[in-house]
Amino acid sequence: MPETSLRKIVIAGGVRIPFCRSNTLYADQTNQDMLTAALQGVVERYGLEGKKLDQVLAGAVTTHSKDWNLAREAVLSTTLSPLTPAVTLQQACGTSLQAALLAGSQIATGQIECALVAGTDTTSDAPVVLQRRFAQRLIRLSKARTLSQKLKVFKGFRLSELTPQPPRNAEPRTGLSMGQHCERMAREWQIERGEQDELTVESHRKAAAAWETGFFDDLVIPHDGVVRDNIIRPDTSVDKLSALKPAFDRKQGTLTAGNSTTLSDGAAAVLICSEDWARANDLPIRAYLSAGRAAAVDFVDSDEGLLMAPTVAVAEMLSAAGLGLDDFDFYEIHEAFSAQVLCTLRAWESERYCRDRLGLNGALGSIDRSRMNVRGGSVAIGHPFAATGARILSTLTAILEQAGSGRGLISVCTAGGMGVAAIVERPVERPGAGAARATGSAEASPPAGSKKKAASKRKKKKKTSSQRSVRKETSAQTKAEHQAADEPVDKPD
Repeated sequence: MPETSLRKIVIAGGVRIPFCRSNTLYADQTNQDMLTAALQGVVERYGLEGKKLDQVLAGAVTTHSKDWNLAREAVLSTTLSPLTPAVTLQQACGTSLQAALLAGSQIATGQIECALVAGTDTTSDAPVVLQRRFAQRLIRLSKARTLSQKLKVFKGFRLSELTPQPPRNAEPRTGLSMGQHCERMAREWQIERGEQDELTVESHRKAAAAWETGFFDDLVIPHDGVVRDNIIRPDTSVDKLSALKPAFDRKQGTLTAGNSTTLSDGAAAVLICSEDWARANDLPIRAYLSAGRAAAVDFVDSDEGLLMAPTVAVAEMLSAAGLGLDDFDFYEIHEAFSAQVLCTLRAWESERYCRDRLGLNGALGSIDRSRMNVRGGSVAIGHPFAATGARILSTLTAILEQAGSGRGLISVCTAGGMGVAAIVERPVERPGAGAARATGSAEASPPAGSKKKAASKRKKKKKTSSQRSVRKETSAQTKAEHQAADEPVDKPD
């Protein structure tokens, strides 16, 4: 029988493949290819070859109909035991974080001992389908028996029915894209263009510094010849970003392709388990997943901001945990758009919003921005929708391990007016253990026990500097990538 008392949820660690701008280095990769690579990366990192895990939960947002059993197919493509069950799930960009919360609850209640949680997404391999009317004709055609019946199927046929139908990025209930919704939020909360561009520059510089100091060496594994994220722009500046045109509201907008996340391809996976299973399998106990919460807002009838649900999820989670917003050492707030992050922060600082919408006595409070997204955020690293939660979870775990101890908060907004939040903690280490506290600076050292491995990796990468961020990349492709920064960007976050 399951234990009656709740057990701690261990985060043993995670890996991801490099995140790449869509239609560049992973143009020929599928969701299954990338998800398999991320899962296999964890398997090899922690010696899980041939092991039967209790659960694998994974998913993707942009999928083909053939991906109906994506998680299980990916498991069967790894060296895990084929007896490992898998569940395919989806909650937009909260997918892999929600997977961790669901599997974590099973671990906490003793139903399972371990789980791999993951997410993957590609817009390079987006499903392009036939118009619904023509598809229905084909279904009726398959049932027709006589020539006259078959000819009747095409009565009234028009060539326009053959027009391909790409995925829609608009919210079904409003017809507005996520970028258009975020423009409305930015106006409501009076978020200026300059603020957004400044936050964007910070994100790129922090992400670039994290790569240069070796922070990502143990978190990112090569895939398909790619060894490094190809979206980060360390040389960007507010001046450069200010030259970009608005992407969603051409006349009065403040959101651009620069201060919004670009369409991205990638995958990430995290191993979580009970303390007993970690010890039995000689796995590190890097941190604990101690709380989580999902929430939603009424962006249709009440005209709440589409991406404001994390303000609710975090407030409810903190209330249940008996914590305040300032009780954290680090904050990982998903940057779907720089404006969305700034709206969230401003809402928490608003006494009126916190009183009227969150039911609090006063403002939730402010956070120290120097502790937010200290290794870069989604606007710089990239945002393969379902993979972002797992990326953030493994990143925050590594930050806490590097710091030696601490508590971190995760906030992720999603399409459909939803948000997912979580708390990750690492207890104080034994006296004498010590560890450098992670900040946004380049001076912070790699996680304990990984310095030798990281140094070896950096040495190898220096020898192949031409492959640091690309494989088989031509000068024309490089030019195309940089031009992409000037194109309007939107996504089903």
